[in-house]
Amino acid sequence: MLNGYLDRSKSQQYSISIIATLSLSAVCYVISPYIGYLAVALVLLFTVSILSVILSVFPVLLAAILSALIWDFFFIPPPFTFHIGKTEDILILAMYVTIALVNGILNSRIRHYEKMARHREGRLKSLKLYNAVFSSISHELRTPLTTIMGVTENLTDQGQKLPEQDKKVLYNELYIASNRLNRVVDNLMNMSRLESGHLEAKYDWCDVRELIRSALNRLSDEMKSHPLKVDIPEGLPIVRLDFGLMEQALYNILQNVCFHTPEKTPASVEAFFQDGILEIIISDDGPGFKEEDKFRAFEKFYRSPGARSGGLGLGLSIAKGFIQAHGGDISIENKKSGGAVFNIRIPVYISNLSAENEP
Repeated sequence: MLNGYLDRSKSQQYSISIIATLSLSAVCYVISPYIGYLAVALVLLFTVSILSVILSVFPVLLAAILSALIWDFFFIPPPFTFHIGKTEDILILAMYVTIALVNGILNSRIRHYEKMARHREGRLKSLKLYNAVFSSISHELRTPLTTIMGVTENLTDQGQKLPEQDKKVLYNELYIASNRLNRVVDNLMNMSRLESGHLEAKYDWCDVRELIRSALNRLSDEMKSHPLKVDIPEGLPIVRLDFGLMEQALYNILQNVCFHTPEKTPASVEAFFQDGILEIIISDDGPGFKEEDKFRAFEKFYRSPGARSGGLGLGLSIAKGFIQAHGGDISIENKKSGGAVFNIRIPVYISNLSAENEP
């Protein structure tokens, strides 16, 4: 049945998109005095999510944009104008548009993976992959969105009555949820960059110590519960790398360590340079990897069975892609004493090499 919808002509898909959006909007307009305009956003977003399953990407994007405009004009106070009176409503609308558009992009990527799986292993595996990815993505989008909607509703309804301390707690929850949503979007966009085949490292001189410190600073909250040892020799030379790509790769690996190891699990970061190779080793004292997971950890959307819920299974895949863009590689091993070891090896030029060795 799903393929029957996808095989419809473009004009039919656009018609379905517009009619469904307008029909649900009309129903919401009638019942909005009873459910409130914030609940209307969830109904419309759910509609876009359903359409993303049965329609192709552009009709879904049309539904996303159309529903956002309708919600803004007819439901967000003051009604019948595109002016938005409250900062919280502007934030909610921005999040709504972002999530709705991401749904459309994900629809395109999922169709791509479904086609690949169907050609390689048949329709059964394709459907399993689609369901797993869609379920994971839905969870990752729904959780921060629910938090954002709940916090903004509290701030809107009780903002004047809430003590300042309670407001700070709510704003912090809003920041955490927005940051989680931003990570989901970043990972999806980074994966699109890798799959486009046009990703190239933009080399510049950088300090490895500063590179590692920058990645750790972005994870300062997560790393608070993990004792960390950083071992970088004083004489480590300045090297040529794409700072942005490598920082994101290190961030993804360290975030994976924080996510998959218990609190208070020690971790370490070491860096060495020898014979033109920069080696960065990230290790932890956690449970380590199962044998199957060691070989599949870098696959897109792969998550170990029984693993803690959360995440899309893209972090390590993106990290490997960014490292390979530098001509390097990454491997995973388990320590005999327990824990995992990520070994990154990248060929680099250093600042004191002669001019003729410049790439």
